[in-house]
Amino acid sequence: AIILVHWLLTVWGCMDYMFPASYAWGNFSVLAVGIWAIVQRDSLDAIVMFLTGLLLTVLTDIIHISVFYPSNNHLSDLKRFSIGMAILSLLLKPVSCYLVYRMYRERGGE
Repeated sequence: AIILVHWLLTVWGCMDYMFPASYAWGNFSVLAVGIWAIVQRDSLDAIVMFLTGLLLTVLTDIIHISVFYPSNNHLSDLKRFSIGMAILSLLLKPVSCYLVYRMYRERGGE
């Protein structure tokens, strides 16, 4: 569910091409690592890489949103929607990090 929600919010956040390609590449590559973590249930490395990637994308998403947020008040509905989905994805990432950390602990991580 974590992967699906963040994939959908990232797709919606990239709809307007307001953010650079690094926003999409960073988020989609972390989601690919998340799929790897789901497929290999016995691998602690996969879940650690997924958790680290999520934490790093929190930082990069803050930078992307703050740098590329438009300064004018005349935003189209598509721009508003795209920015809103990117912000919602950013707000849900700490919850996702907590859930992934719990999965890490269930797999035997310390």
